[in-house]
Amino acid sequence: MPSELRAGARFEALAAEWLLDPAVTRPERRGFAQGGLMRHGKLLATLHGEELLLKLPAARVAELIAAGQGAPFDAKKGKPMKEWLLANSDADWAALIHEAAAFIRA
Repeated sequence: MPSELRAGARFEALAAEWLLDPAVTRPERRGFAQGGLMRHGKLLATLHGEELLLKLPAARVAELIAAGQGAPFDAKKGKPMKEWLLANSDADWAALIHEAAAFIRA
């Protein structure tokens, strides 16, 4: 099974859990948030290729990148967005979504 399919199944399992929260929706949008989970109108997490895209504090993003658990996200603009992480398959996606939810709530 290609890794993208595994990433998709992994994300869908997490999405099913998060969609039990009435504050979480999955609107149809275009762009990098397409198919993503929104919480109170803010992007919580979305699948981007084989990686999980989510918003975290800039220091945490730098820490995860340094640990080899993700890469910066640049929205195809050539400049990394400091508070966005592309978490790879080695990262604990469930824990990171919880961190992202706490961050966007703040």
